Amino acid sequence: MSFTVESKTRPEGSKPKALRRSGLIPANLYGHKGAESISLVVDAKIVERLLKHAVVNKTEVELTIPELEWSGKTIVREVQSHPAKGTTYHVSFFAAPQS
Repeated sequence: MSFTVESKTRPEGSKPKALRRSGLIPANLYGHKGAESISLVVDAKIVERLLKHAVVNKTEVELTIPELEWSGKTIVREVQSHPAKGTTYHVSFFAAPQS
């Protein structure tokens, strides 16, 4: 099963708590072209659907960032959740090497 996730770059100075209240989950993309990580936001409903089926460090996800005109295969590297509520706090994506 393949997944496609569309994300946006995270606005400068935005607070994670405010993003979560507005239905967005903070995320990061690592390992693309050896560059610095990119701060992103992903719709919470999309993340919820993805995490029902994806396995951390195994499932490939097609990630697109229209603002940066970037798209590529990634894996979900890490998921941070609230310890009591179980709600997702943060997702990290790692870009698969381009062949």
